[in-house]
Amino acid sequence: MSSLKEIKSRINSVKSTQKITSAMKMVSSAKLRKAQSNMERFIPYKQRLEGILNRFAESCLEGLNSPLMERRRHCRVAIVAISSNSSLCGVFNSNTIKSMLETIRRYQDAGCEIDVYPVGKKVEDAVRKLDVNLNVAGSFVSLIDKPNYTDAKTFADNIINEFNEHRIDHVEIIYNHFKNAAVQIPVKEDFLPFTIQKHEKTTTTDYLIEPDKYAVLNELLPKLLRMKIYAALLDSATAEQAARMMAMQIATDNAEDILTDLNVQFNKQRQQSITSELLDIVGGSEALK
Repeated sequence: MSSLKEIKSRINSVKSTQKITSAMKMVSSAKLRKAQSNMERFIPYKQRLEGILNRFAESCLEGLNSPLMERRRHCRVAIVAISSNSSLCGVFNSNTIKSMLETIRRYQDAGCEIDVYPVGKKVEDAVRKLDVNLNVAGSFVSLIDKPNYTDAKTFADNIINEFNEHRIDHVEIIYNHFKNAAVQIPVKEDFLPFTIQKHEKTTTTDYLIEPDKYAVLNELLPKLLRMKIYAALLDSATAEQAARMMAMQIATDNAEDILTDLNVQFNKQRQQSITSELLDIVGGSEALK
C-alpha cells in the first residue's frame, strides 16, 4: 500500500495537471469562438457562389466544357489531407490519418500513382513514416496555423495548374467537418475534376451571358475552387479547436475523479495510521501498569 507521502505527491501532481487541462480548455474555447465566427462569415459566400455557378452550368450544360471539368482515367491522384499542427485534440488527427490511409490503399490497389499534399504537421509526420511509394508534394504546415485566403489561393492555384498540365488526373480533399462543439465529422470530397451538382428544375431560367458562357465559366470556376480549399481550412481549424476543447474538458473531469479516489485513499490511510499509533500508545500504557 502507498504511503501518505506518496499519495499526497500524486494528489499534487494530478491537481497540477488539472490546472493545465482546464487552462487549455479555456484557450481552445476562445479560439473556437473566433474560428467559428470566421467560418460562419465565409461559408455563406462560398455556398452562394457555388449555387450560382451550378445553376448557370445547368442552364448552359449543352456543349459546356472546361479543362477543370475534364474526366480522365485515374493514373495519378493527388490527396489533400488536412490535420492540425499539434496534438491533445482527441481523435481529430487520427480520423484524418485513417481516412487518408484508406484512400491511399484504394488508389494503390487500382494501380494509381499518388501525390500527397499534407496540410498540418501531424498528417505530414504520418505520411513521411509510411513505407510506401508516395510523392510528398511539400510541407504546408503554415496553412492551418492561421488560415488566410491569400495562402489558400496560392495553394489551390498550384493544384489547379498541376491538373491543367495533366501532371495529376484527380484530386481529393480529406478533413474534419465542424458540425458542433461536440461532433466533428471526417469528410472526403472530390476537388478536381469539378462536378456540376444537378438539381431538380422547377423553372427554366434564360441567362443573358457576356461575353460568352465559356469566359464566365473559366472565370468563376477557379474562384470557387480556391474558396473550397479556404473553406476546408477554416472548417478543419474550427473542428480542431472544438475537438481540443472537448478533449481537455474530458481530461479535467477525469482528473477530478482521480482526485476524489486519491483523497478517499489518503483519508483511509491516515485513519489507519492514527489508529495504529493509538493502539501502540494504549499497548505501551498497559505494559507500564
